[in-house]
Formats: sequence, C-alpha cells, structure tokens
Amino acid sequence: MTGIHYTGSRRHFARAAAALALSAAALGAAAPVAMAAENKPVRFILVGDSTMANSSGYGDALCARINRSDTCINLARGGRSSGSFRAEGRWDEVQGLLRGSAAYRATYVLIQFGHNDQPGKPGRSTDLATEFPANMARYAQEVQALGGVPVLVTPLTRRTFKEGVLENTLQPWVDVIRKVAAQENVPLLDLNARSYAAVQAMGQDEADTLAVVPRPANYMAPAILPGAAPAAGAAAATTAAAAEPQGAPKSAFDRTHLGAKGAAYFARMVEDEMKAVIPAVAREFRAEGQQ
Repeated sequence: MTGIHYTGSRRHFARAAAALALSAAALGAAAPVAMAAENKPVRFILVGDSTMANSSGYGDALCARINRSDTCINLARGGRSSGSFRAEGRWDEVQGLLRGSAAYRATYVLIQFGHNDQPGKPGRSTDLATEFPANMARYAQEVQALGGVPVLVTPLTRRTFKEGVLENTLQPWVDVIRKVAAQENVPLLDLNARSYAAVQAMGQDEADTLAVVPRPANYMAPAILPGAAPAAGAAAATTAAAAEPQGAPKSAFDRTHLGAKGAAYFARMVEDEMKAVIPAVAREFRAEGQQ
C-alpha cells in the first residue's frame, strides 16, 4: 500500500513539474512579444480645418511637441467641414493609414470640425441637427472599426470681443460634439471651453497677438462674425463677407487663424488636455524646452 501511494505521488509531482515547465516556457515566449509591442511607437493623426492646419493653425506646433520616436501626421486642411473633408476624399487617406497600424502601439485620430459647418459656406455648411452629429459619429465609429482611437475635439474659439465679452458663435456645434463623444464613448478634448476661458481672460489686445500678423492700426472687425446669424434685413453681401473662405484666410490679419505665437500657445493647451483625458499619452510628449 505504501509503495503504491509513493508511486502515485511521484506521478503527481512529475505532472505538476511538467505543467510548471510548460507555463514557464509560455511566459518566456510571451515576454518578448509583450516587450516588442510596448516598444512600438505611437501615432497621432490630425483631422480638421484651418485652425488645426499648417500655416494657419496649431497642428504642426502640436506635432513638434511629440517625441521624435513617435509619428504625427497633420492632415487638417483649411476651409474643410465635417462634410467636405470626406466628400473630397481626404478621409480615405486617414482610413488607408489606419489599415497600416500594425507597426504602432496605438493610433490616436484627433478630429476637429465646426467652423466651416456653420451656415453661409456653400458646399461646406452642414445641418446642425442632422448632418453634423451624424458626420462626427461616423468618423469616430470608422476609426474604432479600423483599430484606432478617435479623439473628438471641440472647435478652437474665435477671438473677437464685443463690449469686453468674447463672442462664441460656435457653442451649438460644441454642444453637439460633446453629446456625440458621450454617445460613442470616445475621448473628448473640450478645446473650445479651454480656449474660450483663456482668451476671455487675456482680453482683445493680447488675443490679437496670437494672429498670423500684427493687427493693422485701422483694422475694423466684420459687422457680422463668422457663424453668426445676420440681423433682419442685412444685405447678402454683408453675410457673404462674414463667411470664412475655403483654404487660406482672406486677409493677413483675422481673429480666427493663428501665427507662430498662437499656434504654440494652443498646441500646449491641446497637449495638456490630452494628458488629462488620456493619461497613457503623457509620456509621448517631449519635455518642456525640447520642442
């Protein structure tokens, strides 16, 4: 009886030892794979309008703040709306990039529209109640379907004051983006709220130093701000003058687009928002002073 019990114990220990050896081998094989995945770079893709695009927005300045080992691609284009960006085939490029994501640990797609979705912009304006929310939700869904991380961004504030108060004609579009982000359960960077508060605090004169060029001595703000409804009986020409053009700003100075100072200022703001909302990306940015 004793011998049989001993033999069974030996078999039990042998099986246990074999199982432990297999587990150790599996762990040993998995470790290099996990390490390799952890060492992959992160990619950021920027999608939006002129306030994010190169030469007139903060996108390139944001890319300059990201580690050299990562990738940042600024695909934002001036004058585009949530509808026209796709209609022109530009979203196809984003989807193509997402299909090649195996080389990256993660791909974050920052999507910011609203300025050119407002009324008065033929071929670009979208319906606030139907088209705009559907467009933003579809972008988020398609990024997720291709393995990326969609990050919805509320539109950067414009910088025109009226009687000491900063105008915010973008608020209805901001509200829609917030709602879509909540419905789709995707990260939201509330750039509009953050930039509005900052610009309101600095006042008109300081805000004007963020523009592409210095404010001319004889500058007069347009009678109707972009995105604002014209007063009853206002001439059509006045309304047209308030519409932002497709592509580059129509004059060297305006209170929508950004020069180098403005781009750097808001790029840092977006970085701070990303770190707060998506803590995993905090280490993907360069230390201050290394941009």
